[in-house]
Amino acid sequence: MLAASAGALVLGSVPTSGAAAAEGPRVGPGGASGAPLKQSVSYWPFESIPLPQFARELKAIGFSAVDLLQPEQWPVVADAGLVCSMGYPTARRDFLTTGFNDPANHAMLLGELEATLPRAAAAGVPNVIAMFGNRKGRDDAAGRDACIAGLNRIKALAEELGVTICMELLNSRVDHADYMGDRSGYGVSVVSAVNSPRVKLLYDIYHMQIMEGDIIRTIQTNAAWLGHFHTGGVPGRHEIDETQELNYHAICEAIKGTGFQGYVAHEFEPTRPPIESLRQAYDICLV
Repeated sequence: MLAASAGALVLGSVPTSGAAAAEGPRVGPGGASGAPLKQSVSYWPFESIPLPQFARELKAIGFSAVDLLQPEQWPVVADAGLVCSMGYPTARRDFLTTGFNDPANHAMLLGELEATLPRAAAAGVPNVIAMFGNRKGRDDAAGRDACIAGLNRIKALAEELGVTICMELLNSRVDHADYMGDRSGYGVSVVSAVNSPRVKLLYDIYHMQIMEGDIIRTIQTNAAWLGHFHTGGVPGRHEIDETQELNYHAICEAIKGTGFQGYVAHEFEPTRPPIESLRQAYDICLV
């Protein structure tokens, strides 16, 4: 979906000057009672800003959360009045590539989740991330079966604690060669078989645009299985404005139209002053 004239009109109204911070948080078209889509920001592209300061800046813009934090960081954002919208279960360096698609990994992965899910529930962290893992020569069908078997062993605890395990979809074409969970249909085939309200997909719009496009229809068709969203401009994973090919305002309208109650988290690498870019992204997705 190209950002056409309607998107340009939205972008044309986005404040990007430093003075906009003084306006305070913006609200959705329905006003404060209109329950705008909840927005978050992944911290890793912005780690040059100390987390306490970053959280305060986000709160002033109107964000409700910070994404992808380790447990020791959760209280930092809570002090600023935000939540961690997606927590890590581990700081392992091979976290992305070592996933549920290999039964040999299950004992380790389940141990990490069994330790993290209670901490997340106690801290009010609604989601914990998990990965499909790299193929490493494994057949996709066998990987699917392994994911289902492993997730079936942890879903009861997630349901009991009210924390959602989100399996992330990544592209294998540009950024994550050999990753198995690289198509939305594949991810849906796993989480629908597990069939738990606490095991869903982290639908990364940037990654799925690279792999298959058809973003809005895919979201609408598979809404029941999508628990969290990430944004990022395509190509390049930079700002989500008119410099890239997706109409994020329309995408967020579609997400909200499904009745989604979770978080849309911005996960792009800024090319301009970071807070300026985040303020613009917030307004683009303010629906």
